[in-house]
Amino acid sequence: MSSLTEKDRPIVQLLLNTGTCPRCILRFCCVGSQTLYRHPHKDLMKDLQEFLKDSQEEEDTVCLDVADPPCKRIRLEHREEGADDLNHNGAIPQLPSADDGNAAMESSAGNVCNVCLGVLQEFCEAGFIKKVCQKVNSADYQFTSFVFSVSLPPQLSVRERAAWLGVKQQMRNLGLPLPKDDIVQLKEAYKWIIHPQLSEELGVPADGKSLFEVSVVFAHPETDEECHFLATACPDCFKPAKNKQSVFTRMAVIKALEKIKEEDFLRHFPCPPSSPKNLCDALEIQCNNGAVFVAGRYNKYSRNLPQTPWIIDGERKLESSVEELISEHLMAEFKADSFNFSSSGREDVDVRTLGNGRPFAIELVNPRRIHFSAEEMKRLQQAINDSSDKIQVRDLQLVTREAIGRMKEGEEEKTKTYSALIWTDKAIQREDIAFLDDIKELKLDQKTPLRVLHRRPLAVRCRLIHTMKSEYIDEHHFRLHLKTQAGTYIKEFVHGDFGRTKPNIGSLLNRTADILELDVESVDVDWPPALAD
Repeated sequence: MSSLTEKDRPIVQLLLNTGTCPRCILRFCCVGSQTLYRHPHKDLMKDLQEFLKDSQEEEDTVCLDVADPPCKRIRLEHREEGADDLNHNGAIPQLPSADDGNAAMESSAGNVCNVCLGVLQEFCEAGFIKKVCQKVNSADYQFTSFVFSVSLPPQLSVRERAAWLGVKQQMRNLGLPLPKDDIVQLKEAYKWIIHPQLSEELGVPADGKSLFEVSVVFAHPETDEECHFLATACPDCFKPAKNKQSVFTRMAVIKALEKIKEEDFLRHFPCPPSSPKNLCDALEIQCNNGAVFVAGRYNKYSRNLPQTPWIIDGERKLESSVEELISEHLMAEFKADSFNFSSSGREDVDVRTLGNGRPFAIELVNPRRIHFSAEEMKRLQQAINDSSDKIQVRDLQLVTREAIGRMKEGEEEKTKTYSALIWTDKAIQREDIAFLDDIKELKLDQKTPLRVLHRRPLAVRCRLIHTMKSEYIDEHHFRLHLKTQAGTYIKEFVHGDFGRTKPNIGSLLNRTADILELDVESVDVDWPPALAD
């Protein structure tokens, strides 16, 4: 037990008498020993009883000090003048003896704590720990460490404030100052108790940076309405939010408690708080793995395949997409809940992507499986490639979230190479298109194309055609190889989009031109790293 001093004795006695559990009493006495909170509830009750007996005879309790890191504390009130003094003559006024408090302690041992509502009682026991671990194990996640999180009912903050004001009030009546003005946070004390037990049961360490989260959500329906008076006293603190079921969130309640005057609080809420009939409910025990990211490059060989699902007014236009052909295999192998697909640009449904392919990345949300060897990733890549002749993937690999940023870096600076099959209304000869090969760094003004105006803002974008190379086919057809700035609308550069792109191939040739086929031949982004075959 970390040291409790004679100054703590009145707080211990008063809280015990009002139905507060031993661990909450330690919190109110600012005890920072993690080891002490892990002692069994009955042992802590007995230790507090012994402390009260011994403190009548000794100046300080003889305790075993344990070195622990500093704890987080909640500041409840401003320190009052003379807080370091006991009273005018340096003595503590007489409190009820430990014997007089035995009955109160014995009755409180079996009651639900009036502050934590049982969180630091039943939910610290081995039975609940096993229940949490059974939930984790049945979810079948891969993990090498865990982080534990807990969601507490917002009314616990109200009860903490009420308990503190109750102590403050009674101490004032006894002529005693409060030696402390903050307490150990309930969440922190709970984690001190839970972490070693979960770690032992699960066989992995607790780690605040772990991507695998075990969370418990507590509720206490019996006292749900205890926060409601704050909405009347501090209406500005409770704003409706679309993603919140109730305005009485923990942060809103804490904000209101910081704002409300002490006398207003005391008019609306009993101090100390009354003991509830029921324990908290553990509403949810959830597991969640941090996202895993897979990257690679894809080739698209079909002129009838969109990059992402093509749905218009709720109606699906084509049966599949690049995104789905790749992700369905990843979802199955990683056992993820959902995914997010991104890529370095996109091609139209009728455009092929050739060469070394287009870089892509997929975020797999809440995956059950996260560890894959290089050989397993190769087999997964092969499975994707064997499943369809419309696409192929290469360089499939696990990457970090930060690495994906490289795919998006320099969106405007990177270059792309295209091959376009072009038709002209008037007959052409080789010499009619030869001059295109000599044009370098051609500047375009492209107004948002009509075909994408429904989903892109109207703007004029300046783009560059770095180089062009023509390949004559016949009097009405030729192929044009282009190296362009990323973001250039190639189709519009060919036909002009009713004059919205200037100049264009039609205006350069002084005739009507249109595009029949378009292929992406390269996306010049050096990511992800190429892998050996």
